[in-house]
Amino acid sequence: MWLAAGFVCAVLVALFLKYVFSSSGLSPFDVDTREPLKPMVLDKKEKDKVLKQGFESRKVPQCLDAVVIGSGAGGLGLAVLLAKVGKKVLVLEQHSRAGGCCHTFSEKGFEFDVGIHYVGDLQESRPFRCLLDQLTNGQLQWEPLDNPFDRVVLGPPENRRTYPIYSGREHFAQELKKCFPGEDEAIDEFLRLTKKCDRGVWMMAVLKLLPFPLAKFLACTGLADCLSHFFRYGSRSLAEVVNGLTQNKDLRAVLCYVFGTYGVSVLKGQEEVHVQAPLVISDAGIFNTYNQLLPREVQKFPAIQKQLGMLRHGAGGLSVFLGLAGSKEELGLKAENHWIFSENNLDELMDDYLKGERDECVTRVPMVFAASPSAKDPTWEQRKPGKSTLSLVTFAPYEWFEEWKDGKVKNRGPDYTDVKKKIIQSLLEVVTHIFPKITDKIEYVDAGTAVTNQHYIAAPRGEFYGADHNTARFTADVCASIRPQTPVRNLFLTGQDLCSCGLAGALVGAMICGSAILNRNLYMDVTALNKKLKHANAKKAQ
Repeated sequence: MWLAAGFVCAVLVALFLKYVFSSSGLSPFDVDTREPLKPMVLDKKEKDKVLKQGFESRKVPQCLDAVVIGSGAGGLGLAVLLAKVGKKVLVLEQHSRAGGCCHTFSEKGFEFDVGIHYVGDLQESRPFRCLLDQLTNGQLQWEPLDNPFDRVVLGPPENRRTYPIYSGREHFAQELKKCFPGEDEAIDEFLRLTKKCDRGVWMMAVLKLLPFPLAKFLACTGLADCLSHFFRYGSRSLAEVVNGLTQNKDLRAVLCYVFGTYGVSVLKGQEEVHVQAPLVISDAGIFNTYNQLLPREVQKFPAIQKQLGMLRHGAGGLSVFLGLAGSKEELGLKAENHWIFSENNLDELMDDYLKGERDECVTRVPMVFAASPSAKDPTWEQRKPGKSTLSLVTFAPYEWFEEWKDGKVKNRGPDYTDVKKKIIQSLLEVVTHIFPKITDKIEYVDAGTAVTNQHYIAAPRGEFYGADHNTARFTADVCASIRPQTPVRNLFLTGQDLCSCGLAGALVGAMICGSAILNRNLYMDVTALNKKLKHANAKKAQ
């Protein structure tokens, strides 16, 4: 018996090592592709020549290797990876400009970010920075935020508590311990657990790259949980873990605050253009891909319905964009973020709000993220002197706005406008307490709701972050099942629904999808290149 068990384990280890460490295809990270910085393009017309290229069938190259649907970070990232190994790739986008949630828009002389508010883990020596540098040939420039970079604000104005969040693991802990005397043990244990889970997150990618039967075996037997603390804690909410560490409700809140087919048909006017390619990769999200982009008979595949049953839509996003008269110094704006909560019982507040009646809840939004994109941009003063911007982000259910989904963009009617005004006023009452100098300086204000997101970024129910990030999504079974290969031959998934949300999550999806298509572990490749560059830099410094 023991001999048989040992043999099975040896076979599993051999298969595991084969698929994790072996690589047979070309690598986009064979050489360092960074180039000297080119002049930054600030002229809007010049930028639009790249970002707003309309579809024309005559421009489509012959003998395409792949078509990517969606130009968000997951789609563009995957397209670059394939192009770097010589593949001919066409990227299609339903919006008038490329970028997904990475794009910007302008109104009344102000420029606003849509989705990217800040990105972490960008130190020169980190693999994620190396990945971004290689994807952009070293042309993407980064600007550090102030330190503290986040401020968690709890409670109403008469009982407001503000807790600064500092970058750097040791600095983070030191400053948090100053704010919460006597909670050293809880803070240290929180950091210990996050470190262990962070070290185990690699197993998520492994499950998506292993052959499905092996991945399913590891998930169903519990071996994946044994190999990775990420899965061991994946079925527990962050609040549940933190509540076991401390009784201090403010500290609890502070520790929890961040949360193949063969072708594509393109409708150009009244003309339907068929684009042929052996691979189709979707960055449109799993719900759009399976429910909207496939023929009806294919949508009914049991394997597709099973995957859809494992996930649910994320909460609808809501943004408010403020254009302000005055510089960042005059308005008291910094390169930092504020996470503002009406009290420290975060889960209870959001549950009540999202399940409540619209007309009541729009006047008492319990959470808002506030940041100034202009204060973070070193080129802003040169481009927009005497102006500033402030972006407010929160959640609001799709159902609150669904009755206006078919209305005309920017003219959905007075009732819709009235609901937006109530939300804007509610949020302004909150943020003007934090930024009092902006009160009389607002020159432009508008809100984007769930139906706005549905129109511009094709979010099925107005969600910013794709499929809901509930605990079930991060079990080993779901991670093994939702993979780049789909039940449809030669159709692949990339982007944030594959792993996690945001820029980093979308690019992780691109790396996993690229690994599956190119038949090599791109994580190992970029890690090896990063070590090579670190070694070269160390030799230069000697």
